[in-house]
Amino acid sequence: MLPEEKTVITPSTLVKGMVKLVSLPHVCIRVNLMVDDPKYSASEIGEVISQDAALTARLLRVANSSFYGFQSKISTISRAVTVIGFRELRDLVVAVSAVRTFSSIPMDLENMAAFWRHSIFTGIVSRLLSKHCRILHGERLFVSGVLHDLGQLVIFHKIPDLANKALNRVKLTGEESYIAERTIIGFDHAEIGAELVKSWNLPKSLEDTIRFHHTPDLAVENPVDTAIVHIANVISDMAEENEQDRSKHLQRIHPSAWKVTGLNENIIEPIICEAHPLLFEGLALIMPAD
Repeated sequence: MLPEEKTVITPSTLVKGMVKLVSLPHVCIRVNLMVDDPKYSASEIGEVISQDAALTARLLRVANSSFYGFQSKISTISRAVTVIGFRELRDLVVAVSAVRTFSSIPMDLENMAAFWRHSIFTGIVSRLLSKHCRILHGERLFVSGVLHDLGQLVIFHKIPDLANKALNRVKLTGEESYIAERTIIGFDHAEIGAELVKSWNLPKSLEDTIRFHHTPDLAVENPVDTAIVHIANVISDMAEENEQDRSKHLQRIHPSAWKVTGLNENIIEPIICEAHPLLFEGLALIMPAD
């Protein structure tokens, strides 16, 4: 009798096992395709989004929030598409849909509230940093920041025992989570998250920022976006500490990230101060309460 073959776990096999469970809603998939097709108008895209009442309400709340600061009220999705931009609104649709999808899955993560707080704060900081880098349409970086750790949720849902071993290793050694994951599992949450958004046929720039948010020096095609999310991820961790303890995180920021963005560590404290008032609004806007 032949010995039973062991199933080899890879990022792609984990994602394949999650596809049905975390498939983006039909509306999100449809909008993603329409945005890249010039024959569709803002009103046509708005009509598709409006098929999902909960998504529509949340997007309008985002469009009318202080995140954007538009002077006049935006009352329709087609107006939001026109004012915010086709691709930028598509990115927000993706973020809201992904958070809703994952929030509906029972998850044995140690602290889901802390997970989403870190994710949304990273998104806020990414968007603020994009302004300092004079990047147009920084909404995509808000989305990259919000989704950068989605791979962790896949790990905790599909292989919780290995996930807990990696967490225990982090507590024991003090090393970063992605390093512990590589040791215990053989790959990290960044690889899984990238494979997930790739399976959703989302933009390559989003895939890259997720895949390389711990290793920005490896990002060839989207180095600036990736560097911004990398820096924002560390700043988000720093914001959880008191000012005296923040300096220990500085060494985690790769020198290439400072170089490619033109930023330096002097931006950290002002950005934390600027981001904090936006966090609670961000949580209320993005997290599903409907």
